[in-house]
Amino acid sequence: MKTLSLFLLGLLTAFSQPLWAEAVDIGFMEPAAEITAIVDAPPPPAASLSPNGRWLLSLERPALPSLADLAEPEYRLAGMRFNPRNQGPSQPRYLSGLQLIELDNQQSKAIRGLPRNLRVLSATWSPDSRYLALLQLEQDHTALWRVDVERGRAERWSKVKVNAIRGGELQWTADSQAVYLLAVDPKRGAEPAAPRVPAGPVVTEVRGRTAPARTYQDLLQNSHDEALFNHYMASQLVRIGLNNRIQVITEAKPYLGFSLAPDNQHLLTTRLTEPYSYAVPMFRFGRTSEVLNRRGELLYTVEQQPLVDNLPIAFDAVVDSRRAIQWRSDQPATLVWAQAQDGGDPRQAADTRDQLLQLAAPFTAEPTPLLDMQYRFASMLSAEDGTSLVWERWWQERQEKLWLLTDAEPKLLWQRSYEDRYGDPGTPLTRLDANGNRVLRLDDGAILLTGAGASDEGDRPFIDRMQLHSGETERLWRSEAPYYEYPITLRADGRLLTQRESIDTPPDFYLRDFQSGALTAVTQTPHPMPHTLGISREMIHYQREDGVPMSATLLLPAGYDKERDGPLPTIVWAYPREFRSSAAAGQVSGSPYRFNRISYWNPQFLATQGYAVLDSATMPIVGEGEKEPNDSFIEQLIMNSKAAIEAGVSRGVTDPERVALGGHSYGAFMTANVLAHSDLFRAGIARSGAYNRSLTPFGFQREQRTLWDDTDLYIRMSPFFHAHNIKTPLLLIHGAEDNNSGTFPMQSERLYQAIKGNGGTTRLVMLPLESHGYRARESVLHMLWETVNWLDEFVKNAEPRKTD
Repeated sequence: MKTLSLFLLGLLTAFSQPLWAEAVDIGFMEPAAEITAIVDAPPPPAASLSPNGRWLLSLERPALPSLADLAEPEYRLAGMRFNPRNQGPSQPRYLSGLQLIELDNQQSKAIRGLPRNLRVLSATWSPDSRYLALLQLEQDHTALWRVDVERGRAERWSKVKVNAIRGGELQWTADSQAVYLLAVDPKRGAEPAAPRVPAGPVVTEVRGRTAPARTYQDLLQNSHDEALFNHYMASQLVRIGLNNRIQVITEAKPYLGFSLAPDNQHLLTTRLTEPYSYAVPMFRFGRTSEVLNRRGELLYTVEQQPLVDNLPIAFDAVVDSRRAIQWRSDQPATLVWAQAQDGGDPRQAADTRDQLLQLAAPFTAEPTPLLDMQYRFASMLSAEDGTSLVWERWWQERQEKLWLLTDAEPKLLWQRSYEDRYGDPGTPLTRLDANGNRVLRLDDGAILLTGAGASDEGDRPFIDRMQLHSGETERLWRSEAPYYEYPITLRADGRLLTQRESIDTPPDFYLRDFQSGALTAVTQTPHPMPHTLGISREMIHYQREDGVPMSATLLLPAGYDKERDGPLPTIVWAYPREFRSSAAAGQVSGSPYRFNRISYWNPQFLATQGYAVLDSATMPIVGEGEKEPNDSFIEQLIMNSKAAIEAGVSRGVTDPERVALGGHSYGAFMTANVLAHSDLFRAGIARSGAYNRSLTPFGFQREQRTLWDDTDLYIRMSPFFHAHNIKTPLLLIHGAEDNNSGTFPMQSERLYQAIKGNGGTTRLVMLPLESHGYRARESVLHMLWETVNWLDEFVKNAEPRKTD
């Protein structure tokens, strides 16, 4: 073990020299015009249905922001990034257009008086559907706005500055006369100044206490970071009436969130408590959950959870305290929570892992147990008559149970592998009650289930009616070819609001009548990129050598003729996924009838440049029985890769001597590994990956074992340790400010140095201001330019390989 440590230290030291000796500043480049047009195409609209089902709010998002948008001020504290100027999230995805559509006559209504530079973080309906509450991002604050739906008029609602660094939580009262939200204290002073001279060293210490942690980023570093964190997290909980009257419920504290009870007389709040940690992000900090009355007076302390920096890294590990604390939606003021019965440690043997308990106001009695669970509590959904559904899950075995809770004994409705997409019975439909609470929709003792409808022929969304007393299921509706249509909600008049699309028709909203089958279009969206209409798309199916079924989406250039044009240069794009069974691994995902919107994020845009594209090629990593999926990670990657190449070759569209492999994040990790252990491909594209698993020693992706549990596994799965074998040209792209767990920018920098030091061919592109996913238009266009140039040189125009 000591020899290994010295070996690792030597490697890291060898590659610790500055990277930029040969770097050049070429500026931001742009790809061909037809690719740029794909990037600039308007995003598909989203929508929000009013509680009374009368109005559809059409939500428009802008195209990609500019690099200047990404250069806005940003603080990185306790695993969180935010803009200190407007107290909003960093690099937000906001709404730039709102339009009301009356569903019964499909008439649009414009909203007058909206901010000129509309940047809406959220839009929330009032329970009576008369108003919309908007959180508008300004340059120096986040403002509350209100839309009067009947009048079609927007106006600023109070001068309160909203604290939206965690997204901006907002909740209407049941009578639609006020909202609760977290606000900046108007008397807050200037932010704490950084000391000119450090007061002393930062010292951390442990003495025999086991405290493993995965590789987190943006953590607190010193006492000034703590002071800044407290300054910006501190919020007042306030109530703002339609008459603009502001009631301050609490003094400013570092609140994580709040929830109004169905009776509108009690508030559940959760706030952070010190001491903080420099080793874990804020979701592991200590917290106190309390019930307050409407005047802010403490009624009940639900839980005082200490700092959690020693949680086992297993995915089924949980805190050994009350968690998932929430109000029951079907009762006036009843708390419900889960409590681990095994200390929160999945390694401990236990017949009961979790217990679900509840406690009603005035919170003076002992909590009442509702359900003992073999697995971990996942979620709960209740109806107004006291009927509840409770889900429990166990990640290690991919198992799920659903329980029916009534006045009688708990009844098990199903137990299944949640990896089994074909057997997924669906998710129950819900509705809003008169007070705006989301409750389970019941239909004469039955629930309505909707799901993706995965099958060998692709996804076909459905609605089923399931009798709770018998478990019998009746299919009410299923999406039919050549369309892909999925349910959004069921209106009170029995008509179904859906979104429907086909290969050449973009998604639009429809009202579907169950009885007559009549279909009424609500929106009409033009094709966002008509110049791509000739590109063909097909879902193809094939097998790898051990018989596991696989699939991919094959795209071919417009006008391509196999007989005339012959096999094409091809790129395979994939992301590995772990499974506990071969049967689940071989199931088809996606639909052949989805709208053929050509992606710039995945390599579909390369079809405009004469490439065949095998997009979303399945890359299953299977571990059955006592074997873990990663025990044969490399071998399965190679099998998957061979099968994908052969799938294109057997159809006559792929030239086996001109195939590239690529992926993002874990797909980048996959790409580097395949190139290190085979010569199947002529080039690789690896974006924002992690390549040295000794830098993520306490687990990664879905691997629960640590570096010290299985050192050989970590070395075997790290392409960094096999960089001397990477002779296939590899393009590395990474966001210079990547905040994703484990995918530090250093990961790409070190792999580049390793390949370079061993005589390989590689290029490293660091995109300024970008995180794990690239957002600025300049960055995305440059990424595409790099991709096309690399593939043209090493794949499309590659010389035939030399043979012995």
